[in-house]
Amino acid sequence: MRLLQPINALHKALVDPARRERSVLIALAAYLALWTIYATVSKSSQGLHPDMTELIAWSRDLAWGYKHPPLAALIVRLWFSVLPVAEWSYYLLAMLMPTLALWIVWRGSADYLDIEKRVAGLALLMLVPFFNFHALKFNVNTVLIPAWAATTFWFLRSYRTRSALYAALAGVGAAGCMLGKYWSVFLLAGLAVAALADKRRVDYFRSAAPWITVVAGAVVLAPHLIWLYQHDFAPFGYAMYVHGAKSFAGTAFAALGYLAGSAGYVAIPVIVVLTAARPSRATIADMLWPTDRERRLAAAAFWGPLLLPVVGALVSGTDITSLWSMSAWTLLPVLLLSGPAVTIVPLDTRRILAAAMAIPLLMVIASPVIAVVAQRNGPNPASALSDLLAAQVERAWHEVTPLPLRFVGGAGDLADGVATYAADRPRVLTDMPPPDAAELARSGIVLVCFADDAGCRAKASAQAATARRIETEIVRNFLRFPGQPQRYTILIVPPRP
Repeated sequence: MRLLQPINALHKALVDPARRERSVLIALAAYLALWTIYATVSKSSQGLHPDMTELIAWSRDLAWGYKHPPLAALIVRLWFSVLPVAEWSYYLLAMLMPTLALWIVWRGSADYLDIEKRVAGLALLMLVPFFNFHALKFNVNTVLIPAWAATTFWFLRSYRTRSALYAALAGVGAAGCMLGKYWSVFLLAGLAVAALADKRRVDYFRSAAPWITVVAGAVVLAPHLIWLYQHDFAPFGYAMYVHGAKSFAGTAFAALGYLAGSAGYVAIPVIVVLTAARPSRATIADMLWPTDRERRLAAAAFWGPLLLPVVGALVSGTDITSLWSMSAWTLLPVLLLSGPAVTIVPLDTRRILAAAMAIPLLMVIASPVIAVVAQRNGPNPASALSDLLAAQVERAWHEVTPLPLRFVGGAGDLADGVATYAADRPRVLTDMPPPDAAELARSGIVLVCFADDAGCRAKASAQAATARRIETEIVRNFLRFPGQPQRYTILIVPPRP
């Protein structure tokens, strides 16, 4: 059949030693492009998620820490120093994270899988929502997907070879993970447990490799640790305020939800492998905890970071969610497919490839309908109307002064959205260290609130008692589908000489 010809051609290219590396890069580039197109079209009626506009706000005031570590904000700053601030470019950055992770999976799986299983494993991960749908919201969680993949790959290579290069890379990667999100402590603990559980642990810890890893990681992480000390470990206080002080019953329930939800997200690849390979009970046991030492080390590196959060949650009384496991799955193909009794034939691989190719194509086709449905359901006004609000704020500002808008405050999500879309690229004052009073007076400020947010309006009025107040209503009509009107209060404090 003609429909199968592209799949057969792709399969042949991916298993061909002379073409496989170039072919996988082309396939991943197509994957990146299709999901970027899907996101740009399907979310065109919704605007950028507040997590994404918040990172743009942080990137305008680079520091060694915020309520989260700084890696995501630094990446955003670097990205938008090259590409324009636009929805398509932001979704491209978002999809670059899982795409890069998939390439790392491809490289790392060569240590454990034959070529047929490598191709199948790569395609199986493309069926996991963490590598497409959930990754479209760029935030501190999605940054961890390639960071965990690279660190795990380098650690396993370091453990097996004692290579100083891989040991140093593992340390840099571990520090990078911690600079992404403190959740990464479970990766570091999991890899440490894997190292200690392996029978080669004495030889490993007598070598220079683990100490090179520790030193390299400490050097990279040191500036952030200094920042934490100088700011009284404020991010930990934020984390405990949001997720801590839960009852044991509540924590246990959340932990069960974490495990069940995490398993649900990867159910499709697991079902596909069980259906295709039809493993016996003994084979399934060998999948979960292999008998040979190389595969067992990889299994320990998989299970530790995935399961240790449950222990941490129960001990500390914090709740956890299955979405946070999105970075823990890059060894899943090795776990499912590396057993010698697990057989994947070319027909199975081609079927999995067909599914991996069909899903993004179908989603691109469906994306305009998804955008219309989102519009009719009423998207979040803090996101969907940010560009229109930013345009109105800048018009009002420049009616008062020819100087550029430098600072915006008020409601956090609204201020972040205005800062994202405003041509003057202002800095955000909410949840950020404020400039000194003299600079603020010289520059002026705009405060934005929902008109029905009495708390925000009262706080803004107290900050700017002599401000010019504007009451406005904004509505977006998307493809002739009317949206819900939203009223805003804009307070303008012009610069003082």
